[in-house]
Amino acid sequence: MGKDVIIACDFPNKEEVLSFLDKFVDKKPFVKIGMELFYGAGPEIVREIKSRGHKIFLDLKLHDIPNTVKKAMSVLSGLDVDLCNLHASGTVRMMEAALEGLTRPDGTRPLLIAVTQLTSTDQESMENDLLIHEPIDKVVMHYASNAKKAGLDGVVCSPLEAGKVHEVCGADFLTVTPGVRFADGDVGDQKHVMTPAEAKRIGSDYIVVGRPITAAEDPVAAYERCVAEFVD
Repeated sequence: MGKDVIIACDFPNKEEVLSFLDKFVDKKPFVKIGMELFYGAGPEIVREIKSRGHKIFLDLKLHDIPNTVKKAMSVLSGLDVDLCNLHASGTVRMMEAALEGLTRPDGTRPLLIAVTQLTSTDQESMENDLLIHEPIDKVVMHYASNAKKAGLDGVVCSPLEAGKVHEVCGADFLTVTPGVRFADGDVGDQKHVMTPAEAKRIGSDYIVVGRPITAAEDPVAAYERCVAEFVD
């Protein structure tokens, strides 16, 4: 799969997200449906957006005992999403169980990626809140290696880490990177940020962009700017 820009559709309800997507008359951008929209509008919003022709990254970050995650993934596999995720910190066994649940009887499945560390997490919060005292770069690479060992397709990581993940796990191991902002934009609550052009140069396969597009005065133009910087 080639590089692509994924729009984080972090809206609270069906009406707002569909109104936003209606702006894209001639395009069908790849979209991310996260917890806010999924919990607010339910699985039906996934089906409706999919029926409009969009690729979907279902961003629910599953993390539970292996059997529970396996059963949950078997349900999600029926929604025909293109990409979904879980937390790598749930262990290799949990990730393996997730793959088992996600794989349909005919052998097909969505891509599955693991969250290494959230882009809102820095070294200080990792040490003080999680009692993980290894350097964050080492932790991320270890989690990425575990995800590859479990058979996953890639990881969610900071754009600052994408190149190193490819070095450790191979060029075909996908890096999906949030925390992307325009050079003249607000960084919000992200600790690790990078522009689309920088993310492209460092090796991100997909960038996830939310407010710089969804809150823009002209969302379509902002999306096209992202594509021009990252894909073209």
